[in-house]
Amino acid sequence: MPPAATPDGQPSDGADPSFALALGGGGARGFAHVLMLEALEELGIVPRVIAGTSIGALIGAAYASGISGPDIRSYCEELFHKRTRIVRRLFSRWNALGELRSGGGSVFSGERILEALLPETLPRSFEALKIPLIAVTTDYYLQRQHLISTGPLVPAIAASCALPGVLRPIKLDGRVLVDGGFVNPVPFDLLKGRADIVAAIDISAGPQQSRGQMPSLIDSIIGSNQISMRSVMREKLKSSAPDIMIRPDIGHFRVLDFYKIDEIFAESISAKDHFKRACEAAIAARRRA
Repeated sequence: MPPAATPDGQPSDGADPSFALALGGGGARGFAHVLMLEALEELGIVPRVIAGTSIGALIGAAYASGISGPDIRSYCEELFHKRTRIVRRLFSRWNALGELRSGGGSVFSGERILEALLPETLPRSFEALKIPLIAVTTDYYLQRQHLISTGPLVPAIAASCALPGVLRPIKLDGRVLVDGGFVNPVPFDLLKGRADIVAAIDISAGPQQSRGQMPSLIDSIIGSNQISMRSVMREKLKSSAPDIMIRPDIGHFRVLDFYKIDEIFAESISAKDHFKRACEAAIAARRRA
């Protein structure tokens, strides 16, 4: 683990600077996060704390539990290389498709899906994680950010990923919670003062060239969420920015393109290299200071 910093956030004399990591939301594009975790491991860096939104909370939880970047990558590849493998996993846990739905409607229970697909070694609570994790959700009725860093882990992750129209909201501690991307798509601001260097990975999609066709209902729902996320990010960056911001060039992948895992990994390699160089430069600058 990284050495402790002094109360003002500065590294102790002779200590390497500490890192905090923010992982943004973006569905299948979150596979890029795995390569960034591999980059940190190759540099010998262990984040002091991780903040994650949506898929960022999911990948962050796996890493915070002690599963290495390469092992997360292998697990994801094994799971998503064949559609039949996921179907078998789901139906071995739930007897019928209706059990994955909410009240007979068309939206699915993210909590049940996660319970079927997540590694069995994943802890059941935040307190059992090896690295502190902050999961970002949106309080639907209060219309504001709600952060979860204690208590049951899977419901919190499901809440952070609960995109309306696709996954049902989660009721937790008297709150109705939905996707954290509506309020904080890349939660680097939550990490200010908690480490010497704050690194953020933004996997939201930017403007795309028109394909000359009307989007489907599901694409309209997801695309509107992406527009909201980019708008929030633009406003956030006007007031503050992380020490390191990486935006892999994978915006052309759709949120539900989980079966394009190999392509996403391949097109994230350059971002991984950029991230490693940025981390090395930040460490060197901090040491000089």
